[in-house]
Amino acid sequence: MMECTDRHFRFLARLISKNVRLYTEMVTAPAIVHGKKEHLLAYSPEEHIVALQLGGSDPAELEQCAALGAQMGYDEINLNCGCPSDRVQSGKFGACLMAEPELVRDCVKAMIRGAGPNVPITVKHRIGIDNHDSYDELKRFVSTVADGGCTLFAVHARKAWLKGLSPKENREKPPLRYEIIQQLAEDFPELHFVINGGIVSLDQAEPWFHALQGVMIGREAYRDPMMLAEIDRRFHGATETPPTTEELVRAYIPYARARVAEGERLHFIARHLHGLFLGVKGAKAWRTTLAEGAGKPGAGAEVIERALDVMLHSLNHQTETLTDP
Repeated sequence: MMECTDRHFRFLARLISKNVRLYTEMVTAPAIVHGKKEHLLAYSPEEHIVALQLGGSDPAELEQCAALGAQMGYDEINLNCGCPSDRVQSGKFGACLMAEPELVRDCVKAMIRGAGPNVPITVKHRIGIDNHDSYDELKRFVSTVADGGCTLFAVHARKAWLKGLSPKENREKPPLRYEIIQQLAEDFPELHFVINGGIVSLDQAEPWFHALQGVMIGREAYRDPMMLAEIDRRFHGATETPPTTEELVRAYIPYARARVAEGERLHFIARHLHGLFLGVKGAKAWRTTLAEGAGKPGAGAEVIERALDVMLHSLNHQTETLTDP
């Protein structure tokens, strides 16, 4: 979810659901250690519960980053062992680490030392990589990493082909094998498992939500953020009516205005709003108004207000047409 689940999208997601657990995009440990820590780790207090997802393979660097994440108040720190991108492989991050379970174990130990006892360290991974995809190899990975102190694993139910498939193809072509995650939960009853991969609806998520520790939804939630609107009532017993899309946009505008005042470009703030009216007639005009306006130098939150006016005009026109005798 690189360039998707940044702090701006997470703020929007929190407006939609008060209970969903949010994860940052993967931030590499070297970038934090050698870069602008405050910028890379920045988030809004409203985002809690929020987890910091790290990429890396150097225990000392990861220990330092986990300590920084804990100091900044993150509720969880996650080590990504699932991303198949060529870029992360070259840095020895992501799914390639599944071939080195002992190294991942040592990274987890270091992260626990850095974060302290109050911030859980979790791992996200695939069910296998390349030809290392037997269930015995997966069990060995989980068991070894658990020896390092990890008790929660978010498992993408596809293997990853590190050579021959693009990151996009790795999200689509290897078959989903949800039963593998169910088997892990049965074989490791002392551990917790979250299912990930190919979940595109709350109906699909519901049985797994009750069978496992949780369900992780990535790209579908970004494509259609409003799918999160029923989570609080459906899974967490909330009684409040979910906010309307118009209410969400109006609540997001002050946030956008504040970030622009801090020097952020509106383009990076407004792009996450494109999917809010997915499937609604007039959504193209909403997206076009946002995209064209937000890309202009000096653009401010009034672009979002203008796009909302365009969208509401379209919706009102539809209502008038339908009710015109």
